[in-house]
Amino acid sequence: MTRWYPPARTPAAQRVYRKAEDDRAVHPDKYRLGLDAVDLVIDRASRGHGSAVFGEPSDWKPGLTQYLESAAEDGRLNALGARNAHGTAVGRLRARSAIDTYLREHPHTVQRPLTPPIVITGGWRTGTTFLFRLLGRDPRLRVPLPAELGVPWLLAGDLNPRQRAERMTAATAGHHLLHVLNPTMAAVHDSGPDLAEECVLAMGTTLHNWGFTATTRLDGYARWLAGESFAAEYLQHRRILQILDAGDGRRWVLKAPAHTAELEHLIAAYPGACVIQLHRDIVETVASGTSLFATYRSTYSDDVDGHDVGRFQTAQTELWLRRAVEARKSAAAHTVTWLDVHYSDLVADPDAILHRIYAAVDLEVPDTVAMLSDHHRALPRDGKGKHRYEAADFGIDPDELRERMRFYTDAVPASAR
Repeated sequence: MTRWYPPARTPAAQRVYRKAEDDRAVHPDKYRLGLDAVDLVIDRASRGHGSAVFGEPSDWKPGLTQYLESAAEDGRLNALGARNAHGTAVGRLRARSAIDTYLREHPHTVQRPLTPPIVITGGWRTGTTFLFRLLGRDPRLRVPLPAELGVPWLLAGDLNPRQRAERMTAATAGHHLLHVLNPTMAAVHDSGPDLAEECVLAMGTTLHNWGFTATTRLDGYARWLAGESFAAEYLQHRRILQILDAGDGRRWVLKAPAHTAELEHLIAAYPGACVIQLHRDIVETVASGTSLFATYRSTYSDDVDGHDVGRFQTAQTELWLRRAVEARKSAAAHTVTWLDVHYSDLVADPDAILHRIYAAVDLEVPDTVAMLSDHHRALPRDGKGKHRYEAADFGIDPDELRERMRFYTDAVPASAR
């Protein structure tokens, strides 16, 4: 039986981990998780002003409780991971308060019109990031940057260039740490302050966010999320875009595999959107996604079992895809434009795919050859290393997986198979 092993930690990373362990001994509250951390997180997030600053507790406290409890019981976190989970909860609550304050001070924001966005989704590792960042090269389109998603109220559309640059720099000061801790991530999923990022980074102000499960083992939280409504979270998602929108006519391009699980709410939030769903061989999709999850989790845990991640990723992929299949059968599905793209077609002829997309959104086709050339020059494929993985390393049996996912693969439009 083959096994996945986490990437070796560099001496620089080891120093950061040791420092976190030493700090936890001195300042344990920054690392506290579980039910007994709920009040502490609320106090820290509100800076001592109490839970009233976050609005109705039923909108966010159940998620906070579930997240902290699962992180403690399921996470297998090292000190850095515990601090990250604790900080995530604090940060999302602070974001909730800050967004609410901004909207009270700028009430016209929620009336700001948005051109229906282009939304890229699909299974993990299906080419979503490549297509997303490629479209971001069109000056008529706009892709969000990490800082914008993290602190939208500080980067509202009416800033002058100098203010914006200063705030972007301040907001991304610690962004490089992930690649110090886990350099392998650059080959698996490159990121950085100047690279467009998936919009789940802005989500979670109701403590509902599938993205949390990518970096941390949160089995209990994921089971809870599966029974929850994301309607309020997607309403907040729209408000964040309204805050950031510069009113300059550019159309938002968004990307997140996690939207696959919540297409019902995505459609409700953005009627008229063009939803591009990418598809890939299901074994490659699940195995590559599992490798991504395992690598992410190894940053924050010293106990990551590849087969355990494989089981989780297989079950989550099935859940998400079943929901997607059902959402696309609903009456509401007719309120958006669907475009199905297969990964192999995107890799083989990205120019043809771009032409299909521009036709679907009724935009004049730009110089796609120049777009592709610029993109490949700036972000060459495998430029920071090749992502290598084997399904067997994660306990994935290809034949069993194909049979399990037949409900989805049989439903994929023939043009995208």
